[in-house]
Amino acid sequence: MLILRELRPALSLVVLFTLILGLALPEAFTGAMQAALPWQANGSLITKNGQVIGSAIIGQNFTGANYFAPRPSALGTAYDASTSGASNLGPTSAALLATVQQRVAAYTKAFGPGPVPADAVTASGSGLDPDISVANALRQAPAVAAARHLPTQAVADLVNKMRHHATFRIIGTDHVNVLRLNLALDALPAT
Repeated sequence: MLILRELRPALSLVVLFTLILGLALPEAFTGAMQAALPWQANGSLITKNGQVIGSAIIGQNFTGANYFAPRPSALGTAYDASTSGASNLGPTSAALLATVQQRVAAYTKAFGPGPVPADAVTASGSGLDPDISVANALRQAPAVAAARHLPTQAVADLVNKMRHHATFRIIGTDHVNVLRLNLALDALPAT
């Protein structure tokens, strides 16, 4: 009986704080975000013809010469959004060096000789980066334009139109969202 009297306040507090911090507070935050920022709170989903085709914040794998290629994924080529992670290979890793060399060779084969942007051959920390640098996109533009029989300048102009500037124009680099860029590319009139 004495133990029950001692445990009752502790158990009551566990139940109370579980209800408040585990149920009420998350529901309140979720409701507030649904009201204030519904698009972001629901995953920044992009739809086409009423059907969800992707998220603006999770990278997707695009294959084929007529689309801009995303940043490499450390998760392989699947861009599986149910998993996330980096390769965890350090800068002195022979495996990382071999992987980057293979990616450089594949990139120059696909887009011709010349400088290779770092984000074209290195994976992001999450493995699901939805963006590529403007330099990477502009480097890919001539090949994408040729595959679509479009003027290179029209594709380069589209890249520049879709450009997002670095935060406060000093943090990070200018970049483009690959999914949005490829959707805008599909919307260009054929020549």
